[in-house]
Amino acid sequence: MYELVKKDGLAKRGRFHTVHGVIETPVFMNVGTAAAIKGAVSTDDLQQIKTQVELSNTYHLHVRPGDEVVKKMGGLHKFMVWDKPILTDSGGFQVFSLAGLRRIKEEGVYFNSHIDGKKIFMGPEESMQIQSNLASTIAMAFDECPPSVADRAYMENSVDRTTRWLKRCKAEMERLNSLPDTINKKQMLFGINQGGIYEDIRIRHAEEISKLDLDGYAIGGLAVGESHEEMYRILDAVVPHLPENKPTYLMGVGTPANILEAVDRGVDFFDCVYPSRNGRHGHVYTNHGKLNLFNAKFELDDRPIEEGCQCPACRSYSRAYIRHLLKAKEMLGMRLCVLHNLYFYNNMMEEIRAAIDEGRYKEYKEWKLAAVTGKNCKKSMKI
Repeated sequence: MYELVKKDGLAKRGRFHTVHGVIETPVFMNVGTAAAIKGAVSTDDLQQIKTQVELSNTYHLHVRPGDEVVKKMGGLHKFMVWDKPILTDSGGFQVFSLAGLRRIKEEGVYFNSHIDGKKIFMGPEESMQIQSNLASTIAMAFDECPPSVADRAYMENSVDRTTRWLKRCKAEMERLNSLPDTINKKQMLFGINQGGIYEDIRIRHAEEISKLDLDGYAIGGLAVGESHEEMYRILDAVVPHLPENKPTYLMGVGTPANILEAVDRGVDFFDCVYPSRNGRHGHVYTNHGKLNLFNAKFELDDRPIEEGCQCPACRSYSRAYIRHLLKAKEMLGMRLCVLHNLYFYNNMMEEIRAAIDEGRYKEYKEWKLAAVTGKNCKKSMKI
């Protein structure tokens, strides 16, 4: 159940009640594709850095170790030792990202595994069955994520098929949740809005799927090649046509600036690989812009990544030491940078929630946008 606590303009402050605990929104979900955050980050670490939700991927866990293995181990929560909410992506994004390895039909998608070339079929029912085996808190509907530059005719056909698939997902999840051997009988389902950069297709699809009264609604097919301005234009158009009394999830987004702008347009949920991927390459986020710790100027810098930051890296280690680890290709260097970046994102979401609570989101957004781009190094704000 989604509880709308406060609005500040279009920005929403909510609480999403699940069988694995309450999610305070807006929220950033930390991405652990194969049931682990890349960069040697454990679930104990996630507890320490303010993580509320972990996100794993249906397709990748189906390929290995196999969703049946995870079910036999008691489900994903028990398998990875995590007691808070987990969202599983449906595998639909791989329809987009593995374009050279798949064929799309009405019944579903035929894949070749990216690991060993083995033939795989996944349709709405299969995706729901896999996610039920994983026993995640929130399952995503199986959809096609078409390229943002697809022509109108292709986009309309794709969106219509995604709607038909969504209805099949809903029916199958209801069936699975009623079975005696299902681990999580209160698994939730989020539908996905598609339509590329065509506002009218997006709006029509949003209105259609809203009638299905799902647990939440995602906006997919953005951050896949279109400009930031186009993404914001689509959010301006489509968010008002999704239910305000349900969480809205912008998939695969994004930078701190993207999140700040999307919250201002009414989005609740986010996920992105940026903080962990950038961290593994020595790029770290601060309130004075992004730093590249490989740079020589940090060789004798005894300061933490960011003064006052309470992440595990900043509490104990200097920029100079972390730079040394990165240059020496020691995994600890990557791990510390990933921990810092995830903490930065999770802490930013905490700041966002406080700003909405206090009715000052516009002011906070202006300050934070300047901060993350390094444009207000001398300006401070109570956060």
